[in-house]
Amino acid sequence: MRSLAIAERERALFSARPPRPAIERLQMAQDTYHQPVLEREIVEFFSRTSAGVIVDATLGGGGHAAALLAAAPERRLLGIDRDPEARAAAATRLAPFGERVRIVTATFATMAEVVADQSDFLGDEGVSGVLMDLGVSSHQLDESRRGFSFRADAPLDMRMDPTQGITAAQYLQTADLHDFVRLLRANGEDRFAGAIARSVLERRPTTTAELTEAVERAVPMAARRRGHVATRVFQALRIVVNDEVDELDAGLAAALDVLAPGGLLAVISYHSGEDRAVKAALHEAATGGCHCPYELGCVCGAVARVTLTRASALLASPEEIDVNPRARSARLRTAQKVGP
Repeated sequence: MRSLAIAERERALFSARPPRPAIERLQMAQDTYHQPVLEREIVEFFSRTSAGVIVDATLGGGGHAAALLAAAPERRLLGIDRDPEARAAAATRLAPFGERVRIVTATFATMAEVVADQSDFLGDEGVSGVLMDLGVSSHQLDESRRGFSFRADAPLDMRMDPTQGITAAQYLQTADLHDFVRLLRANGEDRFAGAIARSVLERRPTTTAELTEAVERAVPMAARRRGHVATRVFQALRIVVNDEVDELDAGLAAALDVLAPGGLLAVISYHSGEDRAVKAALHEAATGGCHCPYELGCVCGAVARVTLTRASALLASPEEIDVNPRARSARLRTAQKVGP
């Protein structure tokens, strides 16, 4: 096991960078949409390639994008997001960068199609980097009308794109008990998954307060863990409503396809299911899908698609967590596409 001193030196090498330019400091002060997680580490990682286009596949309010653009004047950025509020906020924040930015309405699962359609913006340099910051944004949680949070009563919506698909309330109106139990268990709600599922589906809630009450009825006070009793239920519903499992699998595959040789991939996840999926996808790409016994070496002819730039996920520093508590659960995994 590495010593704490070695770990701290590694973090310092990975995250150190020059002071932020004035334009970035101004944008950071003006940002009320979402505070980007692991910003310094992301900027340092992508400093290995300053030319070409970075695809920010989860643009959000444009926090990471602004930092990346400010760090390299020759860099351009293609931003993808399905949330219209996020795109509007990002357009305002990134306006000072002018034609160096293009924002597209899409999901990261369709990244390959988006990149193909934006050939005029990419030019000959292609995609030098892809950033994926998964999960729900602080803005989406704070906007109670979106229904992502139990902190205020609101319609049970939870759609990343409020113009597409069914709401969480509509999902619960027709959800099967056994399927719902499996969904809750897949998202870490094990011991009381059955009781919670029965309580929720008996009431078929249509608001966040009704859902919270249904969960609280199913879990005894003495058995409640640290944190809110409904946290994992809200997470599970958000994931299924937005098809996040299939979206992530397709998005990771698309990212590896669109990257130019030598291009960089960075993925930030926030819960164990996401992180396992990212870790598995990068391991598969790093081994070329080889499953030969380690003792025999590879005899199947597998060809690696990426090299892992870190053996494990990078976590936020205690200092960042103090300023931005959401960073506590963040896990950053990075890789570089193998050259020709």
